[in-house]
Order: sequence, then structure tokens, then C-alpha cells
Amino acid sequence: MSQSTISPGQEDERERRLQLLLARLPVKIQNYVARLRRPEAKWTRIPAGVLFILGGFLWFLPVLGIWMLPLGLLLLSDDAPLLRRASGVILEWIERKHPKWMGLKD
Repeated sequence: MSQSTISPGQEDERERRLQLLLARLPVKIQNYVARLRRPEAKWTRIPAGVLFILGGFLWFLPVLGIWMLPLGLLLLSDDAPLLRRASGVILEWIERKHPKWMGLKD
């Protein structure tokens, strides 16, 4: 298996963890992200992911915040296999070390 591939089982686990994490967002943002994650929204998702990342770097401004950085990376990971694998590893780490972040009990 190459560095950038992810097995179907790993993809299922990544998606489950991602859904747990996204469920913690405000409903309006959840709906927006759900629309962006649809396969036909690829050409909207990529610029939105880049904008979220840039917004994350402007965390000191009102409304924008550091929360935008990981959301942008997660959006881009739907289209970039290397980011998909990395996001799977990060989501696994979050579930193990900080289950409350995903709405799970310790």
C-alpha cells in the first residue's frame, strides 16, 4: 500500500470520526459543510477549503478563528489522498486522546 492510499475500512472509520466531529459544529455550518462534501461540489469545495485555511490564519479577527484551519484541511482532504490519510490519522488521535471533542465520553 502506498503512502497516499487508504483502505476501505480505514475510510469508513475516518468518515465515522469526521461525522462525529462535524456534529459538534453549529447547525448552519453543518449544513454548509454537508453541501460542500457532496461529490458534485468539488469545484466549490476546493476554493472553500483554501478560504477556510486562510481564515484560520486570521484567527485574531472577529468571526474568523483558528477553528477554520482544520475545517479547511478536512474539506481539502476529500480531494487529496495524502490529506485524506493524514486526516484519518489525526481523527484517530483525537478520538483516542480527546473523545469529548467528538462528543464521546471518556
